[in-house]
Amino acid sequence: MSLTNKTALITGGNTGIGYGIALALAKEGVNVAISSRSLKRAQEAARQLEATGVQGQIMPLEIDVRDGNAQKAAVANVLKEWGKLDFFVANAGIGHFAPIQELTEDQWHETIDTNLTGVFYGIKASVDALKATKGFFLTISSLAGTNFFAGGSAYNASKFGLTGFSQAIMLDLRQDGVRVSTIMPGSVATGFNNHEVSEKDAWKIQIEDIGEMVVGLFKLDPRTLPSKIEVRPSQTPAK
Repeated sequence: MSLTNKTALITGGNTGIGYGIALALAKEGVNVAISSRSLKRAQEAARQLEATGVQGQIMPLEIDVRDGNAQKAAVANVLKEWGKLDFFVANAGIGHFAPIQELTEDQWHETIDTNLTGVFYGIKASVDALKATKGFFLTISSLAGTNFFAGGSAYNASKFGLTGFSQAIMLDLRQDGVRVSTIMPGSVATGFNNHEVSEKDAWKIQIEDIGEMVVGLFKLDPRTLPSKIEVRPSQTPAK
């Protein structure tokens, strides 16, 4: 299935996994709106994407996903510009990692409000548009959505919740022709949690790998739905 002239909105599309997905889709001719909490960062990422010679148009947007009205406005902008919405990628996420004794209330709320409630706002904002196109709502969860670890109470809670939320709305929307899936990556070479990417990250999943996976997912015949995809590096780093 060709993706040319399809449209997508990717939250947190200015960097990391979101940027990798945006690049892969735009290369296929998808018109892509990318968001950041900072319009300046979204505009910089849009210029970088356009400089690669992608076929699709790029629209930078400022969205704090914790604001439901901001997500509604973003969908409205996409519909005004391109007339439809085929794909919504709920990618924006943060991580605060600390033992429960040290985790603050503000860190807890920011993690849950961004990683989980932000996705709730995303589907509420986009569901009518996606029903109209028989579109696709994709969430980016994590292997931390089924595997807990010390210091991960807030992040685990948000991603366990996101994995379950994604599967539940998949069942809610499947008869409307809206496909819902979640991708659960392990270690990805990004700047997440202030990590500085270097050659030492070569063993990790690369953002272009996730982008290629999303393209394949969106091209898959609608009769088939991989509803939950776990993905991890093939090998662990050499010791």
